This record gives sequence, C-alpha cells and structure tokens, in this order.
Amino acid sequence: MRSIERRFQKEYKVPGTSTYIALVRAIKGQGFSRSVIARWFNQLVDKADYSRSDKEDILQNLYSL
Repeated sequence: MRSIERRFQKEYKVPGTSTYIALVRAIKGQGFSRSVIARWFNQLVDKADYSRSDKEDILQNLYSL
C-alpha cells in the first residue's frame, strides 16, 4: 500500500503539480481498490485542491482510473 505514497511523492516533485494531479498519476492504471484510493485521497490530497461538495464526484472519477 505504500506504493501509492511512493508514486505520489515522485509525481509531486514535478514543479507545478497539485496534490490531486499527483495522486491521479500515482493510481492511474494500477488497479487499487476503492477503499485504498479513498484512504490515500484523504491523506495525501490537500483540502485546498478541491471543494468539499465535489469530493464524491472526484472519488468516483478516481475509482474509474
């Protein structure tokens, strides 16, 4: 499970990358479960990168990756 965090850190080092985009790049095509994606979303994505009212829609998008 730490692989998401490692991938996230690698992607986040790219200048101008938001925490949300780094997470998208870290999980895309990797086949992680919904619960794992949700947990790491809550831990890694900065609250300023999304609106609370959009959180469920964002998570649904992440699940489809």
